[in-house]
Amino acid sequence: MKRRKYHRNNYHRYYGIYSDMNPLEKKRTSAYRFHKIIICTMFFVLGFCLLACFQMLALPRIQLDGGSVIEIEYKDNYKEPGFVSSYFGKDLTSKVRVQGNVNSSKLGEYPITYQVSYHGFQKTKTRIVKVVDSKKPKITFVNHSKKLYICPKSKYLYDDYVAFDNYDGDITDKVQVKEIGGKMRYTVFDSFGNKTVVERGVFYKDVEAPTLTLDSPTTVMLMVGDDFSDSTYQVEDNCSSKKNIKVTVKGEVDTSKVGEYQRQYIAKDQAGNVTKVVQKVVVMEPVKRGVIYLTFDDGPRSGTTDIILNILKEENVKATFFVTNSGPNDLIKRAYREGHSIGLHTASHDYSVIYSSKENYFNDLKEVSDRVEKLTGEKSMLIRFPGGSSNTISRKYCPGIMSYLTKEVVNRGYRYYDWNVDSRDAEGGRFSADEIASNVTSSLSHDRVNMVLMHDIKVTTKDALRKIIKYGKEHGYTFDKITPYTDMVTQRVNN
Repeated sequence: MKRRKYHRNNYHRYYGIYSDMNPLEKKRTSAYRFHKIIICTMFFVLGFCLLACFQMLALPRIQLDGGSVIEIEYKDNYKEPGFVSSYFGKDLTSKVRVQGNVNSSKLGEYPITYQVSYHGFQKTKTRIVKVVDSKKPKITFVNHSKKLYICPKSKYLYDDYVAFDNYDGDITDKVQVKEIGGKMRYTVFDSFGNKTVVERGVFYKDVEAPTLTLDSPTTVMLMVGDDFSDSTYQVEDNCSSKKNIKVTVKGEVDTSKVGEYQRQYIAKDQAGNVTKVVQKVVVMEPVKRGVIYLTFDDGPRSGTTDIILNILKEENVKATFFVTNSGPNDLIKRAYREGHSIGLHTASHDYSVIYSSKENYFNDLKEVSDRVEKLTGEKSMLIRFPGGSSNTISRKYCPGIMSYLTKEVVNRGYRYYDWNVDSRDAEGGRFSADEIASNVTSSLSHDRVNMVLMHDIKVTTKDALRKIIKYGKEHGYTFDKITPYTDMVTQRVNN
């Protein structure tokens, strides 16, 4: 009976009739179940590890440079830090698809996904790009960034600084200012708590000079015999009233004599700060009616310029040569030594270069100016524009450039000269020497200045020159060279 009962208990134990078991049987059954759970768990963990190893070996890999989370500043351009992808040593980087956009003008987090597929396996990684504002605002000062000067017996006006934040914009009104121990402290926070503190020493002292503005140009052109009067002016000062600013004028101007004069306008405030403005007064030669100015462009050139110089010397006539950077140096030296004027034409004579921009023109002008100054020891201020100030070809390269250049060269102290008599010797051999001479002589007038355009690189010009000089002398004309005090002969600007 006991044996049969034991089997019945086993039967009950195997079929879950646990309540009928005695304590020993219950203990044995619990241990059996615990061992089963341990074994199952071990098999599960082992399977998971095997699956993970399989994925690591079977799936492509993606490695992100810079990490899976990066930060960029507000409104900074997002630049992809880079990534690499491989599969069992094979480079798959070019096969990676990158998706996602970063709007750096809006704070927040932006996911960028990287996905690669190979042999039916797919791998995806995600990078989070955080757009943040961690930059401190900036405080800048209008004047005296390290020291603050306040007029004696006056109050600080809080008007000489600006605060700007890359996110909030102008936050000047948020600046807190305190005077602490001889220093002025400026503190400002942006909306994200970024803080800036700037200090500068404070001094109750007038250190700024007054401003003095003339009511007339700083360069005044007069003719011999013209009346001259001092310019009126306006003065202002940060600390002194106008009535307490003393203005004196120094320098003499003699309008009966050709030359360049200077007038100095000197303003002094109560603190002794001084401002000086210099006005240049140029007294020009009187208009020489019936005078012939022989001018030669594009040289020098051996075989023509030297012969022209011989003729001028024999005829005791002075002329003006507007030179380039071409030709022998000794011909420029000789022309200057024999009393002729050396003007500036162009270094390159390449219209597409000199008229392509304002900078290019003045760079070219400097080149030829440096050459002339080196050869003569004198800086020439005489200019002739290639094609004349009325040329229209410059429109092709820079519309409006002649309108600018004709004013700017004068502002820089140069004098430019066009012509009112054209020999037409530059028209490709179209005219003979006799015809060139006739083109000039038929256009001369005793009622005006005669500015004659010729080119000393042309063979026909040298052959026509003596006839022109002979005609001028026989018909009561005189010859002269251009000087910085010769009144400009200009044409109508067409660009």
